[in-house]
Amino acid sequence: MDIYQTEPDLKIVYCGDVVGRPGREAVFDNIGYLKNEFKPDVLAVNVENASHGFGVTAGIAKEFLSRGVDALLTGNHVWQQRDIIPFLSESKKIIRPLNYPEDLPGRGAMEIMLPDGRKILIVQVLGRLFMEAVDCPVQTIDKLLKNYVLGRNINAVLVDIHAEATSEKLSFGYYLDGRVSVVAGTHTHVPTADARILPRGTAYITDVGMCGDYNSVLGFEITEPINRLARRYSGGRLAPAKGKGTVFAIFVETDDITGLAKRIEQIKLI
Repeated sequence: MDIYQTEPDLKIVYCGDVVGRPGREAVFDNIGYLKNEFKPDVLAVNVENASHGFGVTAGIAKEFLSRGVDALLTGNHVWQQRDIIPFLSESKKIIRPLNYPEDLPGRGAMEIMLPDGRKILIVQVLGRLFMEAVDCPVQTIDKLLKNYVLGRNINAVLVDIHAEATSEKLSFGYYLDGRVSVVAGTHTHVPTADARILPRGTAYITDVGMCGDYNSVLGFEITEPINRLARRYSGGRLAPAKGKGTVFAIFVETDDITGLAKRIEQIKLI
């Protein structure tokens, strides 16, 4: 029997930015539930802030993979834990933003082949508004997508845009509408209520949200952010909050014939 008759859709779960230990433990505690409830073909996690709130170590990355995560994404803090740098080149299951200079360690996209032969492409780009200087995300993604056509040589394409500005994320989503399966925003740690399918069939959300302690300021203890707000005093250090973590993620189903989205659902696990 043709497997596409029994499993017609490709299913993706993508967890937002993991912040510190609360975020790690929240994801680890819920991997079994996510797999049993949503039966994803691919479980991806953004580990951008998994190590003490800034970057991810090789050891933490390996733990996520050993527990059943299929793909790890990062962001602008990818270089902050130095031991991750060789791992970026060693492992094919972790990516850094594509629009960093090409000669840096690691890769900005990965292909995952499922046991039945279907393939998903996962890509990450950095935004440029209110962010550090990087190459143009539009030109960079266009160059990559010249090699991929949904429904022909790739079954699904998930694009993470790691960016500050909602307008930039929205513009990027509409720019790619109909060319990729999912455009998911990360980086700002606040889940947005705009998960939907765009007019040409791409699933979209401005920010997936974070996996971490929400009784905090973006996953960090509140004292230092308040000092910076009230007194313009930034002499202290940001420290990850220590309370119980919440998982925010998205679930997307795509059509195997077209590669476009059929469903997007926001996930919240307390």
